[in-house]
Amino acid sequence: MILILILPHDSCQTPSALPPPARQAALLPPSPAAPPPPPGPACGGGGAAAMADAPRKMALRRCETCSEEEAKYRCPRCMKYSCSLLCVKKHKLALSCNGVRDKTAFVSVNEFTDLNLLSDYRFLEDVGRTADAAARHLTMHRSTGKRFMSSLRNKAQRYDIDLRILPAGFTKRRENSTTFNRAEDKFYWHLKLVFPHSHAEYTSKRVPDDRTLTDILKPYIDPVESDPVVCQRLKIYAAAPQSDIQILMKIENRRQNSVRYNELDASRSLLDNLKGKVIIEYPTLFVVLKTLKHGMVILGQDASEPAENSDSESSSLSSIEEGEIRDSS
Repeated sequence: MILILILPHDSCQTPSALPPPARQAALLPPSPAAPPPPPGPACGGGGAAAMADAPRKMALRRCETCSEEEAKYRCPRCMKYSCSLLCVKKHKLALSCNGVRDKTAFVSVNEFTDLNLLSDYRFLEDVGRTADAAARHLTMHRSTGKRFMSSLRNKAQRYDIDLRILPAGFTKRRENSTTFNRAEDKFYWHLKLVFPHSHAEYTSKRVPDDRTLTDILKPYIDPVESDPVVCQRLKIYAAAPQSDIQILMKIENRRQNSVRYNELDASRSLLDNLKGKVIIEYPTLFVVLKTLKHGMVILGQDASEPAENSDSESSSLSSIEEGEIRDSS
């Protein structure tokens, strides 16, 4: 039995009947199949597992507290390595470390990197934010208008204090931060302390008027309560007995060649010592030693003049100098 298969006319073309490109493709042997691509890491967990299997680029150190486990943390302050929270607490206790990065630590030029530059930039940003927050705080704003200064002067006059205000633009006018708290009925003085024997000056702000002069000087010359750096600079005062320390206040509106000082009582309050005195903007106290106060004449101790305050000798002020008003007579 013979089967005859009849094909369509288009499908039984011989290679010679095909077009030239198709004829060449038909005569060429079949090319071998390309090998399948190697299976790559899958997205997600597979990639993470592959990265975990890779060797670490930087080996971590051992914990510098227990020396047993591999370190996981590094202290920003002292750069010590720790492995756990327990070791972190131990290292803070042993080294008295607070764990806060020292943003102002010195870095040499050879060791300065981009991270240090970024740290300095962020530090300046923090300073700017702090200054801006302080400027926006309501308690930091202080009125300096004529009405406020007139009210402050009237309040001082009520306590027998002759408070005089300089024109705007003077240094003492800009520096003065004295305020009056109506709720407490109390002055908070801007106070300048001058230590001539150590060539030092310090400014205290918001000093309440009921604080004694002894308490005001404690943060400066008290061997126990004073700041160590300040006490070292004022060591001549800290070493002197309390009975040898005098607190003087310059008498205003005197001739330039007859400067005199009033002696204040250290055991009394600041308000009591300021009563009956003339103050230009804020009080300036001179802390001296009795044995070394050469050239500083206390009113009443000079035999050539009577023991009286010469503030009332002349009320006309003809010259105004930086931080001081003097008589022209």
